Amino acid sequence: MKILVTGGAGFIGSAVIRNILENTTDSVVNLDKLTYAGNLESLLLVSDYPKYAFEQVDICDRAELDRVFAEHKPDAVMHLAAESHVDRSIDGPAAFIETNIVGTYTLLEATRQYWSGLDEQQKLSFRFHHISTDEVYGDLEGTTDLFTETTSYEPSSPYSASKASSDHLVRAWLRTYGLPTIITNCSNNYGPYHFPEKLIPLVILNALEGKPLPIYGKGDQIRDWLYVEDHARALYKVVSEGVIGETYNIGGHNEKQNIEVVQTICEILNELVPQQTDYKEQITFVTDRPGHDLRYAIDAGKIERELGWKPTETFATGLRKTVDWYLANNNWCKRVQDGSYQRERLGA
Repeated sequence: MKILVTGGAGFIGSAVIRNILENTTDSVVNLDKLTYAGNLESLLLVSDYPKYAFEQVDICDRAELDRVFAEHKPDAVMHLAAESHVDRSIDGPAAFIETNIVGTYTLLEATRQYWSGLDEQQKLSFRFHHISTDEVYGDLEGTTDLFTETTSYEPSSPYSASKASSDHLVRAWLRTYGLPTIITNCSNNYGPYHFPEKLIPLVILNALEGKPLPIYGKGDQIRDWLYVEDHARALYKVVSEGVIGETYNIGGHNEKQNIEVVQTICEILNELVPQQTDYKEQITFVTDRPGHDLRYAIDAGKIERELGWKPTETFATGLRKTVDWYLANNNWCKRVQDGSYQRERLGA
């Protein structure tokens, strides 16, 4: 296949592209606007592959999307381009509405026009794979339930509401126009090349610099943690083997409280980069985020039963790999923080 990956310079998108180019015979067109979280350095290992092409394009730019489709003629679209940080969505929701809703609509329409012009065999094999989040389902506080593919949507933040909206658009384009779409909803990702606004990279870098390790509220928020390279493998399974019209939840089977995640990072750093004091002494509890969901948890049984995917990393192995990567790639971390963001709190 030739796969058009939107948001391919981002954290998950770059992992998807590395996985495809290193482990399959497929080719990739990376379409990315290169906003603050998009970084082509995350693709240096594969950027000289003959099967790889890059297009710096905004998914809201219909004319440029039409050009890309006409020039590259993809067999599938994997749509990962999105604004994705809850705290940023509280500070400035407009960008989330524009990219996640208007951008998804624009991409769907460009894809539909391109798909309509394919021959019947090409139409049958084409896929539009929309990558979403478990946050669209809302909060599992007070229950032992898991999110399934039929859980009703109850988004809590501007970010999750915008992703829920994009999910609904994708389903509507299948129902109304017949565009062959598939949706996946994933749990919290972590791993190499993660922009340091998110919990795990932020804590690693702050710890090493002797800065406070901020934890919202009591740190009792529970998330299911999914190693990004496991997620990349799952997404390729879905785009190549998934059933049109289906939704697949992807999780890591690793429910952890935020305080436990931070303490585990501190323990690894105590071992690998010892200092005079325990890194845990840098933990600081701060006022909780507005509308903060307490618990997310994914039932990933469907993708395991139907497509044979399950995560290979435990939280212990994945987190150690992640800490090792940040210790070995401090220059990358410095370069991606271009002065506009210095790991300060957003969305307060």
